[in-house]
Amino acid sequence: MSVVMISTMVLCFALTISVAVSIGLASILGIQASNAHMLISVKEMFGAINKFPLAAIPFFILAGNLMESGGISRRLVEFAKSLVGGVQGGLPMTCVLTCMIFAAVSGSSVATTFAIGAILIPALVKHGYPVTYAASLQATAAELGVVIPPSIPLILYGVSAEVSIGELFIAGFGPGLLIAGSLMLFVWLWCKWRGWGKTDGEGRMPLGRATLQAGWALFMPVIILGGIYGGV
Repeated sequence: MSVVMISTMVLCFALTISVAVSIGLASILGIQASNAHMLISVKEMFGAINKFPLAAIPFFILAGNLMESGGISRRLVEFAKSLVGGVQGGLPMTCVLTCMIFAAVSGSSVATTFAIGAILIPALVKHGYPVTYAASLQATAAELGVVIPPSIPLILYGVSAEVSIGELFIAGFGPGLLIAGSLMLFVWLWCKWRGWGKTDGEGRMPLGRATLQAGWALFMPVIILGGIYGGV
């Protein structure tokens, strides 16, 4: 059975067949080779997804969509810009900081890219940054959603490996902040070296006003992570 499955997967990979189809085909042939009933595959498939923690995933995605459609993502951008936008390279640093906050709500790097990139990539290009730099920075910063809790990939890993998801979230918080801080430091040094972003501070909203407008959005990660760490 194992030989049939491995051989099938290797052959499918060599033929550049997609990973999902390759694994599915190898599993079906493995079941056939072991003379097991095909209903076993259906049972195992539903058993694998019948996990209570997986119910959190659509709600995290829903929260991200609500933030984007309700204009909360733009308020987060204004808050981050008022906080770090006054230094050279402040706009790229705003991108990193906003992605970090948004990822702590949506848990998805894709949702973060869509919600924040639609606002900041045009703004970066307007301030003279190359479009390739703006796109690559947004793609990199959005990956903080993989590490910073509540991370959907961490939920999937915890379910599949039968590891405590709460402990995974606790373990991912520190590295997420470290990665975000390192990325912001690199962005600042890079802009200093290239001479970019000297006018990023223009049009900044006062910090107090931006904080008031983004107050509930900033409080959402506290509610979500506080509930998770508190055992809710």
